[in-house]
Amino acid sequence: AEQPPTNNGSSSKRQKTITHAPHASLLPPPQLNTIVTAWLQDDMPSHFDVGGYVVGSTIQKAELWMKSSGVLAGIPFFEAVFNACGECSIEWEDDAIEGKNFLSDNKGNKIKLATVTGPVSHLLRGERTALNSMSRCSGVATLSNRCVQIAKEHDWHGEVAGTRKTTPGFRLVEKYGLLVGGASTHRLDLSQMVMLKDNHVWACGGSIESAVKKARGVSGFSQKIEVECQSLDEALIAAEAGADVVMLDNFTPDKLKKDAKIFKEKYPHVTVEASGGITIETMSGYFSEHVDVISQGKLTQGYGCVDFSLKIVH
Repeated sequence: AEQPPTNNGSSSKRQKTITHAPHASLLPPPQLNTIVTAWLQDDMPSHFDVGGYVVGSTIQKAELWMKSSGVLAGIPFFEAVFNACGECSIEWEDDAIEGKNFLSDNKGNKIKLATVTGPVSHLLRGERTALNSMSRCSGVATLSNRCVQIAKEHDWHGEVAGTRKTTPGFRLVEKYGLLVGGASTHRLDLSQMVMLKDNHVWACGGSIESAVKKARGVSGFSQKIEVECQSLDEALIAAEAGADVVMLDNFTPDKLKKDAKIFKEKYPHVTVEASGGITIETMSGYFSEHVDVISQGKLTQGYGCVDFSLKIVH
């Protein structure tokens, strides 16, 4: 359980974060604090907080409840919101662990996850922002986990991944949710991996070979290069030019399996990614021993939210 925080945080809080949010150390505190501060500023009154004045600053408790099924995710963001609000502490229930799937546990009943203690005006200022971040992060984790479980059920060796189709200003939360759900994030931003899409190739004269070699000339050994390919021929050209990953984009399942097999026979060490129009309902048709990654934009574009509430104890 978390102890009341000091101004600079406590060792018990750090220990608690490790217990309840195993991936939390991935989040750089300065970046996390900057994002959360922007969220709160977006929701705060521009001048007076009349609602905060009405309730005052007496120390009260509020309970966090999970009201719908799903995979719990977003604890670091929930904590960061109340840290930013000031003078608040959080005590998590023992089973409030990110990645836990409450699909069968709650049976329609809400589950208590935590108790937040602090000045009541601070609790109410942070309430909706904290719930919004956790609701959406858990939604991504839930959908991602469903896809990962489908892959496991089919004994597929590869990785289920998201894409860069994330909500502007909310990417960190959605990428974090992918990890908690067991999926891969794909590249986190434009600088993490070079991806040459059809627009890149067309914009530099239509030559995949030229685009790959130009990219390699400045990225060196430290960055992978992926090329979006519309055909087997394009994939072979990309691999010959030095691409590390080829994306077979918008292939039918049958064509994907056939072409991926041919490609891997010649370039077994080049990663093959399947993408384009793949959904949770259709993904099993794309599983192949010759396909290493299946990415879906829907994991961060089409997820449902998990329902949480924060209620003052009275």
